[in-house]
Amino acid sequence: MNRDLIHESLAKKVKNKMLSDDLLFDVAEVFKIFGDSTRIKIIYALKLSELCVSDIAFITNSSESAISHQLRILKQAKLVKSRKDGKIVYYSLKDEHVIKLFEIGREHALEL
Repeated sequence: MNRDLIHESLAKKVKNKMLSDDLLFDVAEVFKIFGDSTRIKIIYALKLSELCVSDIAFITNSSESAISHQLRILKQAKLVKSRKDGKIVYYSLKDEHVIKLFEIGREHALEL
């Protein structure tokens, strides 16, 4: 890779500080999860309260099967956790990072 760099020292300095491709890929995957409006609705609802699938389906005007599918994706991405109480499974956000990501996106959207 032999390119004429305009700011060679700056470019090399930044390149040396770059995160690994694997970590950057993982970050991009997190943002892909946030790229779906149904999942964003679920995240916001769970920000407000722990809920079961039927509650989330009602709140988001979606089918229970659609919500279950989205919750599975959110759970695999470690953004949502679940707990069982008898026959009912309740979902909540995994941690404060999920809320922070949502809030930053919301704040940015309000600025547009």
